[in-house]
Order: sequence, then structure tokens, then C-alpha cells
Amino acid sequence: MRKLNLSFACAPYDRIVPLLTGEVQVEGIELVYIPLDVEEIFWRQIRHEEFDISEMSFSSYIIARSQGDERFIAIPVFTSRCFRHSAIYVNAECGIQHPRDLKGKIVGVPEYQLTAIVWVRGILQHDYGVHPSEIKWRYGGLEQPGREEKVKISLPPEIEYQPIPEGRTLSEMLEKGEIDALISPRAPSCFTRGSGKVKRLFENYREQEEEYFKRTGIFPIMHTIVIKNSVYSRHPWIAGSLYKAFLLAKEIWARNLRKLNALYVMLPWLDDELRRTIEIMGPDYWPYGIEENRKVIETLCEYCYEQGLAKRKVSIDELFAPETRDFFKI
Repeated sequence: MRKLNLSFACAPYDRIVPLLTGEVQVEGIELVYIPLDVEEIFWRQIRHEEFDISEMSFSSYIIARSQGDERFIAIPVFTSRCFRHSAIYVNAECGIQHPRDLKGKIVGVPEYQLTAIVWVRGILQHDYGVHPSEIKWRYGGLEQPGREEKVKISLPPEIEYQPIPEGRTLSEMLEKGEIDALISPRAPSCFTRGSGKVKRLFENYREQEEEYFKRTGIFPIMHTIVIKNSVYSRHPWIAGSLYKAFLLAKEIWARNLRKLNALYVMLPWLDDELRRTIEIMGPDYWPYGIEENRKVIETLCEYCYEQGLAKRKVSIDELFAPETRDFFKI
């Protein structure tokens, strides 16, 4: 029987390597893998629906669903997760020492609806008492001028959200003090090249993020995997096949990682880092599945709604293909 030939756009993460090498086969599917940066994947999929299967910004997906956009259906595979206390950068001369100092300040973001930004705003509001309406928001390209929102948004009237000047970038404006702070999933070039004028708000971000996980149990989800509904509606079985394959690929890579050590990988303290991570987060510190991530997903859905991005509260049941909610047992 001939397999379905489906395009698959995703960043080249270690957890999908067994899918790419063929060690894990997707039942009934031949994947045509297209490795791209996530910003390009999201733009091309949301704007033009170019791929049968792709990685997707989780907040963009939740927001689109709340607006009645059902072009895609997700499976509970979370290719990107990241703690985000490290994503807040400040101009060192603006007097920002504590999250509360962000009140009244000008803060840049590449896009207001980016998942990383949604998580940071939720943390600032719920952990530090800084409401989004107390910040003056500016948006634009991090390193290239002219970036736009991928998803159409309509923010509450109390939110001040304006573009930065034409031809400018957030990175240069942060270094010059024309914006006071920046929230970005990617470190700005002014920081990575060592400008003394830019620093992280949480310079001890590792400690902050570990404390956050111990207190909340949340390892923030950034991206999920979606299938075009035009494909899924014709072949609903592909959701289960894909989910099984992604699960197996992750399990294989996790086992491989435990076998590796500094003799094979260019990280001198790899063994200690893996041990430390498991001690804090448990052996399955990167879980897939709905129930395994219910609190994390519900929290992000709540943040999207309370920040005025989602038009209604989206339920978990409507986010994921029903074929991925349960499995047979022998």
C-alpha cells in the first residue's frame, strides 16, 4: 500500500531526529521534511498554509481557534518549551532593577502575541503585580525593520501598543535607551555582542526559573504540531499515527541522551546538567500528551484570554485531535 506523502516543516530539534533518520517510521506516512527557522515556518503556515504538517506557535494557535479559525488541528506534541525569566532585557541606564520598575516604562516586543511574550506578561502580572496596562508597549523587528503580527489581534483599549519608527530595530533602540526594556525569545544582538548598556532583568535567571518550576510545576510550552484540516478531514487516522511516532522519537532520544557523556558531546558538564535537571523536574521532564500538560495548557489559555488576545476562553478539548486523547491497550 502506498504511503501518504506529506510535507513537514519544523526546526531540527534533537527530539525529532529519529523521525528524520528513519529510525522511527510514521505509520502510513512518508514525511517530506523541510527544516526552517520557526519564524519562517509560522509566517508561511499561518499566512499561506504551505505545509501539510508543521510546528506552530502555541499562542498563535490558541488565539486563532478563539477567533473561529479552524484551518489547523493540533496533536499534543510540544517541540519547543522554555523557561522565560531569561527573556527580559533592560537598558542598564534606565534604572530597572526589579520587575515592578517596568511600570510606566517603554517595553519592546517583536510581536505582542508571541507565546514567549504571553508567558512573560502572565508571570509579571501574577508573580510580580505588573499588569500589561501599566507598560507602554512597542513592537517591531528585533534585528530587521518592518516585522508585523502574524495573527490579527485586537487589544483592550487600556493597552498602549504602537510600532517603533520605520527603519528601526528593537535591538538598536534598546542599546540607545530609546526603549527601556525588551522581551524577546531570541537574545538581541546588542546583548550577545556584550554591550555594557544592556543586561538581563533577572541576571540570576536560572535560580528564578528553577524556583518557578518548583512552585508551579509549569515548564512553559512554546510550540505544538499542527495538521492542516483539509488533510486531516480526509485522513483522520494520521493524527494518531503522527502522535505515536513523535512520542517514540522523543523516548528514543531521551534514552540516547542518558547514554551520552562529555566524551561524545562538546559539553564538559553534560552528565551533571542532565542529573541536575532530572532531580528538579523528574525523569520525563519534557512530557507530551494532554493530561501530562493540562495545567500548563490551561494556564496559557487563561493568559491568552485575560491579556485580550483570545476572544474567548478556549478549552483543551477543542485544541487537539480527538484521536490523540486516548489509546488502546492490550
